[in-house]
Amino acid sequence: MFAVVISMMLFALIGAISPGPVNIIATGTAASFGFKRTLPHVIGATLAYTLIVFLAGIGLSQLLFAFPSLSQVLQVCGSAFLLYMAYKIASAPVQSMEDDSQKKSPPSLLQGALSQWLNPKAWLVSMSGVAVFVNVNNPYYLYLLAFCLVSFFMCFIGIGSWALMGDVIRRFLSNAKQQVLFNRLMAILLVVLVALMISF
Repeated sequence: MFAVVISMMLFALIGAISPGPVNIIATGTAASFGFKRTLPHVIGATLAYTLIVFLAGIGLSQLLFAFPSLSQVLQVCGSAFLLYMAYKIASAPVQSMEDDSQKKSPPSLLQGALSQWLNPKAWLVSMSGVAVFVNVNNPYYLYLLAFCLVSFFMCFIGIGSWALMGDVIRRFLSNAKQQVLFNRLMAILLVVLVALMISF
Protein backbone atom coordinates (compact mmCIF):
# COMPACT_ATOMS: atom_id res chain seq x y z
CA MET A 1 0.00 0.00 0.00
CA PHE A 2 2.98 2.32 0.61
CA ALA A 3 3.79 2.51 -3.11
CA VAL A 4 0.14 3.30 -3.91
CA VAL A 5 0.05 6.10 -1.32
CA ILE A 6 3.24 7.65 -2.77
CA SER A 7 1.64 7.51 -6.22
CA MET A 8 -1.53 9.08 -4.78
CA MET A 9 0.54 11.90 -3.30
CA LEU A 10 2.25 12.70 -6.59
CA PHE A 11 -1.03 12.54 -8.51
CA ALA A 12 -2.88 14.71 -5.98
CA LEU A 13 -0.10 17.29 -5.75
CA ILE A 14 0.16 17.64 -9.53
CA GLY A 15 -3.63 18.03 -9.75
CA ALA A 16 -3.69 20.58 -6.93
CA ILE A 17 -0.69 22.69 -7.90
CA SER A 18 -1.34 22.91 -11.64
CA PRO A 19 -2.93 26.18 -12.83
CA GLY A 20 -6.66 26.36 -12.34
CA PRO A 21 -9.44 28.73 -11.27
CA VAL A 22 -9.12 28.08 -7.52
CA ASN A 23 -5.35 28.70 -7.62
CA ILE A 24 -5.75 31.92 -9.63
CA ILE A 25 -8.26 33.16 -7.04
CA ALA A 26 -5.81 32.27 -4.24
CA THR A 27 -2.97 34.21 -5.90
CA GLY A 28 -5.09 37.27 -6.62
CA THR A 29 -6.58 37.26 -3.14
CA ALA A 30 -3.21 36.94 -1.41
CA ALA A 31 -1.76 39.72 -3.57
CA SER A 32 -4.58 42.00 -2.40
CA PHE A 33 -5.11 40.88 1.19
CA GLY A 34 -2.03 38.87 2.22
CA PHE A 35 -1.55 35.16 2.92
CA LYS A 36 -3.21 35.10 6.34
CA ARG A 37 -6.47 36.58 5.07
CA THR A 38 -6.44 34.17 2.11
CA LEU A 39 -6.35 31.09 4.38
CA PRO A 40 -10.18 30.80 4.65
CA HIS A 41 -10.33 30.48 0.85
CA VAL A 42 -7.53 27.88 0.88
CA ILE A 43 -9.14 25.86 3.70
CA GLY A 44 -12.63 26.06 2.17
CA ALA A 45 -11.36 24.88 -1.22
CA THR A 46 -9.34 22.08 0.40
CA LEU A 47 -12.30 20.80 2.43
CA ALA A 48 -14.56 20.95 -0.63
CA TYR A 49 -12.08 19.03 -2.76
CA THR A 50 -11.75 16.32 -0.12
CA LEU A 51 -15.54 15.98 -0.08
CA ILE A 52 -15.59 15.78 -3.89
CA VAL A 53 -13.03 12.93 -3.77
CA PHE A 54 -15.17 11.12 -1.18
CA LEU A 55 -18.36 11.56 -3.21
CA ALA A 56 -16.61 10.41 -6.38
CA GLY A 57 -15.45 7.36 -4.44
CA ILE A 58 -18.91 6.39 -3.20
CA GLY A 59 -20.45 6.56 -6.65
CA LEU A 60 -21.37 10.11 -7.62
CA SER A 61 -19.04 9.89 -10.62
CA GLN A 62 -21.23 7.10 -12.03
CA LEU A 63 -24.28 9.32 -11.57
CA LEU A 64 -22.62 12.16 -13.51
CA PHE A 65 -21.67 9.77 -16.31
CA ALA A 66 -25.21 8.36 -16.39
CA PHE A 67 -26.80 11.83 -16.52
CA PRO A 68 -24.56 14.11 -18.60
CA SER A 69 -27.02 16.98 -18.16
CA LEU A 70 -25.96 17.18 -14.49
CA SER A 71 -22.40 17.81 -15.66
CA GLN A 72 -23.65 20.61 -17.91
CA VAL A 73 -25.55 22.20 -15.03
CA LEU A 74 -22.40 21.98 -12.90
CA GLN A 75 -20.39 23.60 -15.70
CA VAL A 76 -22.84 26.48 -16.16
CA CYS A 77 -23.16 27.18 -12.41
CA GLY A 78 -19.42 26.83 -11.94
CA SER A 79 -18.60 29.16 -14.82
CA ALA A 80 -21.02 31.79 -13.53
CA PHE A 81 -19.55 31.64 -10.02
CA LEU A 82 -15.96 31.78 -11.30
CA LEU A 83 -16.81 34.82 -13.45
CA TYR A 84 -18.23 36.45 -10.32
CA MET A 85 -14.96 35.68 -8.53
CA ALA A 86 -13.05 37.21 -11.47
CA TYR A 87 -15.10 40.38 -10.98
CA LYS A 88 -14.27 40.38 -7.27
CA ILE A 89 -10.55 40.07 -8.02
CA ALA A 90 -10.66 42.80 -10.67
CA SER A 91 -12.46 45.14 -8.29
CA ALA A 92 -10.35 44.31 -5.20
CA PRO A 93 -9.50 47.44 -3.21
CA VAL A 94 -6.25 49.27 -3.80
CA GLN A 95 -4.50 49.70 -0.49
CA SER A 96 -1.36 50.80 1.23
CA MET A 97 0.82 47.81 2.02
CA GLU A 98 1.15 49.11 5.55
CA ASP A 99 -2.58 49.48 6.06
CA ASP A 100 -4.51 46.24 6.35
CA SER A 101 -7.91 47.81 7.01
CA GLN A 102 -10.16 47.39 3.98
CA LYS A 103 -13.81 47.97 3.41
CA LYS A 104 -13.97 44.93 1.14
CA SER A 105 -13.16 41.48 2.40
CA PRO A 106 -11.33 38.53 0.81
CA PRO A 107 -13.24 35.39 -0.22
CA SER A 108 -14.68 33.53 2.74
CA LEU A 109 -14.32 29.85 3.61
CA LEU A 110 -17.72 29.22 2.00
CA GLN A 111 -16.73 31.04 -1.19
CA GLY A 112 -13.50 29.03 -1.30
CA ALA A 113 -15.55 25.84 -0.95
CA LEU A 114 -17.99 26.93 -3.67
CA SER A 115 -15.19 27.86 -6.06
CA GLN A 116 -13.86 24.31 -5.71
CA TRP A 117 -17.26 22.59 -5.65
CA LEU A 118 -18.23 24.32 -8.91
CA ASN A 119 -14.82 23.75 -10.52
CA PRO A 120 -15.04 21.11 -13.29
CA LYS A 121 -11.28 20.48 -12.97
CA ALA A 122 -11.78 19.30 -9.38
CA TRP A 123 -14.41 16.76 -10.44
CA LEU A 124 -12.35 15.44 -13.36
CA VAL A 125 -9.17 15.06 -11.29
CA SER A 126 -10.99 13.40 -8.39
CA MET A 127 -12.85 10.94 -10.63
CA SER A 128 -9.62 10.05 -12.43
CA GLY A 129 -7.84 9.51 -9.12
CA VAL A 130 -10.62 7.32 -7.74
CA ALA A 131 -10.60 5.23 -10.92
CA VAL A 132 -6.82 4.72 -10.78
CA PHE A 133 -6.11 4.39 -7.05
CA VAL A 134 -9.34 3.28 -5.37
CA ASN A 135 -11.52 1.23 -7.72
CA VAL A 136 -8.78 -1.30 -8.46
CA ASN A 137 -7.66 -1.92 -4.86
CA ASN A 138 -9.01 -3.81 -1.85
CA PRO A 139 -10.18 -3.12 0.78
CA TYR A 140 -11.97 -0.44 -1.22
CA TYR A 141 -12.93 1.88 1.64
CA LEU A 142 -9.46 1.81 3.16
CA TYR A 143 -7.98 3.04 -0.13
CA LEU A 144 -10.76 5.62 -0.46
CA LEU A 145 -9.99 6.92 3.04
CA ALA A 146 -6.28 7.04 2.20
CA PHE A 147 -6.99 8.93 -1.05
CA CYS A 148 -9.22 11.41 0.78
CA LEU A 149 -6.52 12.12 3.39
CA VAL A 150 -3.80 12.45 0.76
CA SER A 151 -6.04 14.72 -1.32
CA PHE A 152 -6.69 16.96 1.69
CA PHE A 153 -3.01 17.55 2.45
CA MET A 154 -1.85 17.84 -1.17
CA CYS A 155 -4.70 20.20 -2.03
CA PHE A 156 -3.84 22.43 0.93
CA ILE A 157 -0.18 22.47 -0.14
CA GLY A 158 -1.07 23.13 -3.79
CA ILE A 159 -3.51 26.01 -3.24
CA GLY A 160 -1.44 27.32 -0.33
CA SER A 161 1.60 27.55 -2.63
CA TRP A 162 -0.33 29.77 -5.03
CA ALA A 163 -1.46 31.92 -2.10
CA LEU A 164 2.14 32.22 -0.89
CA MET A 165 3.17 33.26 -4.39
CA GLY A 166 0.49 35.96 -4.31
CA ASP A 167 1.75 37.13 -0.92
CA VAL A 168 5.31 37.41 -2.27
CA ILE A 169 4.08 39.30 -5.33
CA ARG A 170 2.17 41.62 -3.01
CA ARG A 171 5.45 43.09 -1.73
CA PHE A 172 6.29 44.29 -5.23
CA LEU A 173 2.91 45.95 -5.76
CA SER A 174 3.92 49.17 -4.06
CA ASN A 175 1.60 51.58 -5.85
CA ALA A 176 -2.05 51.67 -6.79
CA LYS A 177 -1.42 51.36 -10.53
CA GLN A 178 0.57 48.14 -10.09
CA GLN A 179 -2.07 46.66 -7.80
CA VAL A 180 -4.91 47.43 -10.21
CA LEU A 181 -2.93 46.02 -13.15
CA PHE A 182 -2.10 42.79 -11.29
CA ASN A 183 -5.68 42.29 -10.08
CA ARG A 184 -7.04 42.79 -13.57
CA LEU A 185 -4.45 40.39 -15.00
CA MET A 186 -5.53 37.72 -12.49
CA ALA A 187 -9.20 38.37 -13.35
CA ILE A 188 -8.46 38.04 -17.09
CA LEU A 189 -6.60 34.76 -16.49
CA LEU A 190 -9.59 33.43 -14.57
CA VAL A 191 -11.97 34.44 -17.36
CA VAL A 192 -9.68 32.74 -19.92
CA LEU A 193 -9.66 29.54 -17.82
CA VAL A 194 -13.46 29.61 -17.65
CA ALA A 195 -13.64 30.06 -21.43
CA LEU A 196 -11.26 27.12 -21.95
CA MET A 197 -13.31 24.91 -19.62
CA ILE A 198 -16.51 25.75 -21.50
CA SER A 199 -14.91 25.01 -24.87
CA PHE A 200 -13.93 21.43 -23.89
